[in-house]
Amino acid sequence: MSMSEITLLKYRIPLNIPNILSLYRLFVFPVIVLMILLKLELVYAILVVISLNTDVWDGFIARRFKQQTAIGARIDSLADIGMYITALSGIIVFKIQEIGPDAWLYYVFIACYVIVTLSPLIKFGKIQSFHLYSIKAAGYLQGFFFILLFFVDYIPIYFYVMVNLSLLAFIESLSIQLIIPEMRSDIKGLYWVLRERGGTHV
Repeated sequence: MSMSEITLLKYRIPLNIPNILSLYRLFVFPVIVLMILLKLELVYAILVVISLNTDVWDGFIARRFKQQTAIGARIDSLADIGMYITALSGIIVFKIQEIGPDAWLYYVFIACYVIVTLSPLIKFGKIQSFHLYSIKAAGYLQGFFFILLFFVDYIPIYFYVMVNLSLLAFIESLSIQLIIPEMRSDIKGLYWVLRERGGTHV
């Protein structure tokens, strides 16, 4: 094994900056879970925000310096799932009372996220690694919602916008999963998939 790569779950992973950032999110996952169990809210929130920032930077660096790989996309998707689990569960533990009567909508959001995450495992036997534009945009909204909730306050109108746009992104992801015959990485969106099926590649 080269010093520039590691082997994880039988996969050889190049140790470039995007993959290191994604691996950080994977390895910090149990630490964040521990912070939830210990009810250390501030430390928990800071660690999640750091993870959110690594998620932004790993994608940007991978695209900017042409370091995108199939294995990198899968690691990123797996790390994202871990980050979602800790963020969603932490909100329930620490902040669900502040969301108050809108909590039902938060649970709808969680249910839809679980469906979108599990459906490719059922159909393809793999973790979804589309990285749709809509999912990325929704992710930014979700990350900002987390920061507002933990460091500023609960803002209902922003919550409604975030959830509804996220649900639209989930619907797009599910639609693509129904259309494509096998799992693919780095799909831009449903529009591009339909263009390909129509014989025009973009």
